[in-house]
Amino acid sequence: MQHTSWAAAFALVAIASACSLEPSDERPGLWISGEVSQEPVADWSFTDDIREILIETRTWYFLPHSVTIWCVSIDGDLYVGASSPDYPKERLWIRNARRDPNVRLKIADKIYERRLELVEGQEQTDFVDRFYGVKYDYDVTVDYEPLVYWRVVDRG
Repeated sequence: MQHTSWAAAFALVAIASACSLEPSDERPGLWISGEVSQEPVADWSFTDDIREILIETRTWYFLPHSVTIWCVSIDGDLYVGASSPDYPKERLWIRNARRDPNVRLKIADKIYERRLELVEGQEQTDFVDRFYGVKYDYDVTVDYEPLVYWRVVDRG
């Protein structure tokens, strides 16, 4: 009987591995799939018309965790972030990114393997937030809540 349980568990892992199990809206996922872009990106402004992207982080137990997030380009740089990062507890993808800033981003059908650099200081956070407010049509002075942002950089 124990052999059957192990075989079923192995089959489940194999099926899950074969599928991307990508996130959808607010439902998190595991692996994201697509063509991995090897090209450097000097200007991320092509994301200006893209409302949502996927980000894949690594859990401490080595499984990927992916979610749907917003992004904004500023002077050719790409920023990702989260509002209310600590409510009701720190979001799993944020905890993963703090521990290991190497991430995979799915933008359109391409995967970009990058690293996140935390945006520090209220002035810098407010600066990025103003661009988010323009792109996603919210008033940063009215819709204020705790925020955390990262700049997307090459892994090298």
